[in-house]
Order: sequence, then structure tokens, then C-alpha cells
Amino acid sequence: MSDIAYTDVLIAGAGLAGASLALALSREGFEVTLVDPQPFEAQLAPTFDGRSTAIAFSTYRMLHTLGLGQDLAPHACRMDRILVTDGRRPGASAKAPDPAYLRFDADEIGDATGGEPLGYMIENRRLRVALARALGETDVTIRAPVGVSGVETGLGRSTVTLSDGSQVRAALVVGAEGRRSVVRDAAGIGVIRQAYGQSGVVATVRLAAPHEGVAHEYFLPGGPFAILPLTDQRASLVWTEPTRAAEALRGASDAAFLSHLNRRFGDFLGTARPEGPRFVYPLDLSLATAMVAPRIALIGDAAHGVHPVAGQGLNMGLKDVAALTEVLADARLLGEDIGAEPVLDRYAQWRRFDTVALTLAFDAFVRLFSNDIAPVRAVRDLGMAAVNRIAPLRRAFMHEAGGATGDLPKLLRGEPV
Repeated sequence: MSDIAYTDVLIAGAGLAGASLALALSREGFEVTLVDPQPFEAQLAPTFDGRSTAIAFSTYRMLHTLGLGQDLAPHACRMDRILVTDGRRPGASAKAPDPAYLRFDADEIGDATGGEPLGYMIENRRLRVALARALGETDVTIRAPVGVSGVETGLGRSTVTLSDGSQVRAALVVGAEGRRSVVRDAAGIGVIRQAYGQSGVVATVRLAAPHEGVAHEYFLPGGPFAILPLTDQRASLVWTEPTRAAEALRGASDAAFLSHLNRRFGDFLGTARPEGPRFVYPLDLSLATAMVAPRIALIGDAAHGVHPVAGQGLNMGLKDVAALTEVLADARLLGEDIGAEPVLDRYAQWRRFDTVALTLAFDAFVRLFSNDIAPVRAVRDLGMAAVNRIAPLRRAFMHEAGGATGDLPKLLRGEPV
């Protein structure tokens, strides 16, 4: 066995949350080791991750503060309006809205946000490339492809055994490997799971008509369908279907895919031309029963995996990153052991209520809208109509979606730690 390596923080998982934490901690002077079972370069390929993410304006400020703004700006599409419809066909259009709809407009809260949009749509691959470039300018040690085989915690340090047989000792180990986190399991942290029996079909299409920065989400009996604006007159489609139907859509020809699309949505999209491969992602809920354990912390999907219905999964993970970075930086200034229980408890207390509340809220939202039961539909449509007519409530939803509420970490306020 090779000599044992030492680091302040070992992060398992080089995805968007893990890589962001590595970058943030390195900028605060921590020694960081980032490990991932996938080759790091493979994660930068366009075929690795076809998703796009709605980045809240507070999260976008954080990415700028971490030095990613110049790389992301050409690929970030403003979302100035979100139209949500409950119906069997798209109806939340500016011309002829269905009665059961919600309309969120960035101008309505512009005075409070400095003219920020409701969010920015960015393709995940663009985020990965920007993070890789930024990490290349740091002293972060990246070990990939290599995964975590085991974690043993002891006084003052954790010893991590990697899949290549080597070992690393760290003051803190962070699990950021997603819903099947090895670090979480090694810590004995339980997880609550709920399968939805749905999968999300993700595809990029080029539109014939301008999308004007408008995001559409409307709820079919089988699940939500989202049309999300991208740069260069494109849109990301997130089409939720029962898993078997979703797999069939992935394998369909472009002509068959467009035929299904037009049969469902008529000419709402205009002429749309598919670009690139289609991806299918199974949808479920996972919620860790704790966010910390001795010398271990969880972030992102390792702590809370949610349905993409509200586009908040990555935003929640990056809130974890901002909070954990600030807690660790403050602890070091005070001369504390960054892996000690009181330090990690501060992180858990900061994030736990928010993550549990949002996870359960999104789960309830999916269950409420992913059905066609007439009495339930009538009640939810009345609720949507009421929210649409109560301006303060509507503005509160927009501020919450923008990540501008609550006790925000400094990075989410656009301030260095």
C-alpha cells in the first residue's frame, strides 16, 4: 500500500456541488482533495450530462464571486417570466391564458432585486467546463477515476480508503457523490427514499420563434412538462412520463419524437428541431436522516435529492456549499478543529430545516399535480387562481425561488467569505 496522504478536506464526488465546494474551500486556503470514480475529463463531454439548470439569481451571484462569471455569461439565458399552467394543453400564454395558471414576472420584484431576472438557464456542461477551468488554477488535488471504498473516523482525523488501495487522512470528509453516496452509507446515516415511477426525458430543441426569456411549465396528468429558454434561440425540454414511456421516447427517431411532441402540444412550440442526444433520468426523492456525522458532512443530492419540478435541486446543493464554506472558514479563524462536532452542528442547523421543508414541499407538489382526479384538480386550480390574484403572495414565491430569503450565506449575497 502506498504512503498515506494528508489533506484538510476530502470531497467525494466531483459533480457540480462537489467541484464548487472544492473551488470555494481552496479560495479560503484549505488543502482540498477531490475524488470521483468517473474520469474528470469525461464529465466535460456534451454527452455526459444533457440537463440544463435554472440557476437562482442568488446562486448566480455566488458563481460570479467564485470567479466563474466570465465563463458563464455567454451561456446564461435570462428567465424574465415563468408561466405555469394546470391543464391538458399549454394555456399560460400571454395571449390566451388558461384560467388555471400562474404568471411570475421579474419586473414585479425588480425594485427589490436590482433588475435581476427570476433566474438564469445554463446547460450543466457549461457549468462543468467553467468549474474545471477554475479548479485548474487552484492547488486542489483531483484524483479520478478513483472512488471511496471506506471511511474510518478517529480522533482528529478520518482515514479514507480509495478504490485504488491508497489512503488519505483528512480532518473532514464531505459526501457529494449524489443519491447513492458511499460516504453517507459509511457514516451510518440513513436515507428516506420514495420512487415516483416517473422519468424525465431531457432534450434540447432549436425554436423557430423567439422564446423571449419565458419559461413554461405545465402539468399533465402523467407529470410536469417544462420548456426552458436557452441561449441561441434554443430550449431545454424536460418531459416527465412514466418510466416505460420515457425510455421509448429516448429511443424514438427525431421524426417520431417530434410527432409525439406535436400530438401532445399542438403548435405551441412552433417548428422545433431536436439538437443532440436525448437523456432519461429516473425521478425519486431521497432525504438523508442527518447532514453530518463524526468528521463527515453531506452536501447536494447526498443530503437531499428532489424532483426537478421546481428546478431547485442544484440551487439547494450550492446553498449547502456556501453555508459549509462559511462555517469552516469561520471555525479556522477561531482556531477550531474543522471536523469537530460543534463546527459540523452549526452547518447542520443552518441547512437542515430549509432542506427538509423544501424536499417535503416539492414531494407534496408533485403528488398534488401529477394526477387527473377531478376534485383535486378543481381545488388546486382554485388555489392557483387565488395566488395569481394576490400580488404579495406571488412576489413572496418569486423571492423564494430566487433564493433571496432567509439567513443567506455570504457567497449567496455575492460577498466573499
